[in-house]
This record gives sequence, structure tokens and C-alpha cells, in this order.
Amino acid sequence: MSTGSSTVAAVGMERTRILSELLNDVEALATTAVTTITEEIPAYAARGPDFHAEVWEHVVKHYRAKLAVLLEERTVTTGDITFTRRAAMRRARAGVPLADYINAFRIGQRVFWEAVVERAGRTYAGREAALELAAPLMRYSDFASTHTANAYMEFQQYAAAEAVRESRDLIETLLAGGAPTRGRELAAAQAHGLGPDARTPLLVVIAVLAGPPVSTAIGPDRGADARHAACAAIARTGGNGTRTLSVVRQSEIVAIPVLGPGTGPEELCDRLQEVLRSLAAEGIRLAMGISTVSAGTAHIPQAYQEARAVLDFVPEEGGVAALPRITPFQYLALKADDTARHLVDPRITSLLAEDRARGGVLTATIRAFAAADLNLRAAADTLQIHPNTAQYRLRRIQERTGRSLRSINDLVELLVAIALQDARPDLGGATNTGRERLATATNERRGSADVRSSHEPR
Repeated sequence: MSTGSSTVAAVGMERTRILSELLNDVEALATTAVTTITEEIPAYAARGPDFHAEVWEHVVKHYRAKLAVLLEERTVTTGDITFTRRAAMRRARAGVPLADYINAFRIGQRVFWEAVVERAGRTYAGREAALELAAPLMRYSDFASTHTANAYMEFQQYAAAEAVRESRDLIETLLAGGAPTRGRELAAAQAHGLGPDARTPLLVVIAVLAGPPVSTAIGPDRGADARHAACAAIARTGGNGTRTLSVVRQSEIVAIPVLGPGTGPEELCDRLQEVLRSLAAEGIRLAMGISTVSAGTAHIPQAYQEARAVLDFVPEEGGVAALPRITPFQYLALKADDTARHLVDPRITSLLAEDRARGGVLTATIRAFAAADLNLRAAADTLQIHPNTAQYRLRRIQERTGRSLRSINDLVELLVAIALQDARPDLGGATNTGRERLATATNERRGSADVRSSHEPR
């Protein structure tokens, strides 16, 4: 082995040794960091032991995340630091100035770097290993501090907008069917595009925490933290320079986004879907229900009830059920009871169950044939099969069910049976394909007639 190769190997071994030692001493290192932070930042020193314990836990998470990135020799991502959003929000709620918060982060990074230098020692390989770590440590620090500052500012903006009692009172007034007429409540309504005379199309959104109950191991307000963080994110979905009126109302988040010029319900649903994905990446899972489009504030109580009702369609692990993306046909199927399912001919039920277990080709053929307006060749093109194969499938369906797909009544009966099967949470195993498709509303789009009927404001 050449001298150069030996040196590279020695530096690599030293790098691994330094990081391994730091990983073993993370908790002690975090204690040093918190002690230094309280010594140098009066705002932190003035806080009690519970606050200091929370800061210590946050530092430990940062150190472990940083060490994981360094040991795996990769670039830090948002997924590595999902814990920072809630921490930033708690500091903002506690009144810690942003300058102090960022300074505390920098002190934590300084303590970590000093530990790296100390463990590097005075050998050439050790010093070179420390120098190699400097650049990725700076990248981590830049990325994490930027993400943290943005999360802090996002919540601070949200808190500033919601600190006034008028915003919460406004929600209650609107949900009760009233309209603000004067004072600060009226000003708040107008600021969110919800003036009493406005007939701007709007939606009502309800979101609740999904999944298992939020752990209270680190504090009883963790659920409240998650709701406020989610509420702040939803408030940013407004377009055309208007913030969405969004407040935490007991265990739920209620938001009333306005559809400004050039903004349709599909676009807004896309934004809300993206908010859910972003929050889920940070450990906050939501179930969200979105109403149909309403024209003006007078219809908000009805829209609120719609949003609450559609929450029942969301799987336990969370997701979005958006009425603007669900056809009336699908909605009726999702709301159907067992009696409706018992009305389905057992021959149809048997065929669909067997077909689902075998991949669903017959079900797909029925859907494609209906979507093609009973045009066999067009349906075959959609399915990418030969027309003779499509014809064979139609004969099999008729033989098994006694229904001809060329009969409108028979075709509707088959489509209803398929929709009822999709809507059942106990069919299809863990994937629950149909229900997931409706709950996330990302795989289907409505026909033009359905779009007009459901998207027209009341």
C-alpha cells in the first residue's frame, strides 16, 4: 500500500473514531451545551428546570441527527430534523426572542465542534479528520438554522395573526351563521376576504390529529403543539396575498380558505394535500375534511357540517377527504349502509370479490367500458388489450352475473356494486384501495357534469 493510501486510510479511521466517541457521549455533551447556553443567554438562564430539560432533549436530537448524517456521509435533509418545527414553535410560544433562539443553536454547534477538536488530538491523521468534518458540519448548521428560523417565523406570524381575540370570535360568529358588522371582528373578516357582503367562493376545512394518541411523556401539551403547528401551516395556504383564517378550536382546526381570482378548488385541495405531506414528514399526521364550494359567508355553517361529515371517510392513519374531488355517486356509496350492500345480487358480489383477489381485471373492464360510453374499442385501447379480449371479458361478466354491460340499467347496477365494494373499509385487506383513493382524492378526477354540479357555489 502506498504512503498516500495509508494516510487516507488513517484519516478515515480517525474520522470514524471521533464520531463514534461523540455518539457514545451525546448526553454528556448535551449537558455541557445546555450549561453553556444558560451561562451565555440570560433569557435561557431565567427559565425553570422543565424548560432546560426540554432544551437538553432538543440538543440531544440535534447531535444524534448530525452524527447520523456524518457517519453515513450524506447530505442532511428535512427528514433528519423533523423535530425542529415543534421546538421552534414552543420557543416562540414561550416568548423566547428569535435572536436568542438562534444564538442557543449556534452555541450548541460550537460545543459540538470543540468536542470534535478535542477528540481529534494532535496527530496529523486526527487533525485532518477534524478538517474533513468541518465542511459537512457547516452545511448541517446552515441547513438546520435556516429551517429552524423559518419554522419560528411561520409560527410567530400565525400567532401574531391569531393573538387577537377577534379572529377566534370571528370563527364562532361565522359558524353560528352570523356576520360581523363592525369593529375589529369586521376588520379581521375583511382581512381574510370574508366580508359580510362578499360572495367570493370559499371552502371550510376541518383537521384533527390522526393516528395513535400523541405521547405525553414530554409534556401534556404535545397534542396542542401539533395542532398549533398544523394550524400555522394551513394558514399559509391562502392565495393572492390573503392569509387563510385558521384557528385551533378545542381538538380541531377550523380553516376557511377563500378562492381568489384564478384559484379553483382543485388547486386549493392540492395545496392542502401538500401541507399534509409536509406535516407528516415532521411527525404530525392529520385527518382533513374539505367541504364543497360555497358563495359567501352565509353558507359557512352548512359547509362546516359537510367537512365534519366527510372526515368519516378518512382512514385512521390520516389523509384528505375533499368533497370537490368526490362525485355524488362516490359520496352516496361511501355513505351507504349494510342494507344497500344486501340489495346487491349475490352473483355480482361473488364475482367482484373473486376478481379483486385476482387483480381486478374484470372490474377495470367494467369501469373502462362505462368511461368509454359503451364503446368497446375505446375501452380496449384504455386497457391496452385487444378488442376481442375485452369482448371475452364482457361475456364472462354476463355469464357470471346475468347482467349485460350494454344495458344501461345493468351497467349502473354493476357500477353501484363496485362503488359499494370500494367504500367498505373491511374489503381489500390492508391496502383498502377504493377508500384510499377517495380519501386522498389524488387518483381520480370528476367528469365534466359532476364538476359543474359540485363546484358551482351555493
